Amino acid sequence: MRSKTEYLEFNTKNKIEFILITHEIEKIIAKSEIKEGIILINPMHITTAVIVNDNESGLLSDFRRTLERLVPYNEKYSHNIGEDNAAAHIWRQFIGHQVVMAITNGKLDLGPWEQIFYCEFDGQRRKRVLVKIIGE
Repeated sequence: MRSKTEYLEFNTKNKIEFILITHEIEKIIAKSEIKEGIILINPMHITTAVIVNDNESGLLSDFRRTLERLVPYNEKYSHNIGEDNAAAHIWRQFIGHQVVMAITNGKLDLGPWEQIFYCEFDGQRRKRVLVKIIGE
């Protein structure tokens, strides 16, 4: 059993962004030379998430619009004393946190439309994503 750990870094231009990271993850898998195993992709911040979904701009817009409707960003929340990111914390819980994916024959074992996204809900500052591969 072998493992490989790398980190992706982000500092988004906008407070809220969905960033396609599938290609970066595939490069890390190729460098690892692990042929069969699993990969954990874990955003290390409590206002971010990693999801697997279709790379379709309308769908990503629908995610944001739905989250804004369910938990308005500019609402007054108890957490927003000194900070204004309570909605970002809640959005992360709604959309998910991290993903574990299969690696088969040295490649991500994705479904036909699956892509991996980094979701930033309180951006414009440096954040990291842990990428850990375990396998043979």
